[in-house]
Amino acid sequence: MDFWSLIGIWVAAFLTLSIYSVLYQDNPFYRFAEHLFVGVSVGYGIVLSIYQGFIPFAWKPFVAAVEGESSSGFIKLIPICIGLLFFARLSPRHTWLIRYPIAILIGFGSGIAIPNVLRANIFEQTRGTIAPFAAIHAGTLSGWGTFEAILMVIGVICTLTYFFFSVEHRGPVKWLSKVGIAFLMIGFGSAFGNTVMGRVALLIQRVDFLLSDWLNIIS
Repeated sequence: MDFWSLIGIWVAAFLTLSIYSVLYQDNPFYRFAEHLFVGVSVGYGIVLSIYQGFIPFAWKPFVAAVEGESSSGFIKLIPICIGLLFFARLSPRHTWLIRYPIAILIGFGSGIAIPNVLRANIFEQTRGTIAPFAAIHAGTLSGWGTFEAILMVIGVICTLTYFFFSVEHRGPVKWLSKVGIAFLMIGFGSAFGNTVMGRVALLIQRVDFLLSDWLNIIS
């Protein structure tokens, strides 16, 4: 192993132990690692935005237009000027100008996000709920698959009933909503369990790094 690889392993081990030291109590090592992580992340994001955003999509087309290679580069001045309005926040007198780029950004973002959200969270979910019954009708779905399809429909109907507030939850509606609560708890529990497993997997990976790469206890 070369010298710089060894230095990298020791730095990684130090930062790993510094982060996990907060499990005992807040201390200067944890704060140093935390601030270093935030600073490096922000710095990396700024450099990435400059080299993958500003230079190829704003600066180079503008320079090409100034040099007479392409007249379309002057069109870039419009989004550049709109983007520069974000810096109006630094001037108390001109703070109101920031409303325009924010309005454009939110409007553009909403126009892109809303159709995608509708397609992913409503249309595709509806299609996924109904599609298994086409397989049942065609006779290509097994008995267990049929049970899963029916259970999924029951879960969807009961869960939606729980969030249906136009009718008082009494009688059959009340019992359907209670079944919906059970499905919700199962869903939340599985999501939480998946999150915990992901965090534990990260912990195992870090412990494996400390024991194998740093201390060479295991190979």
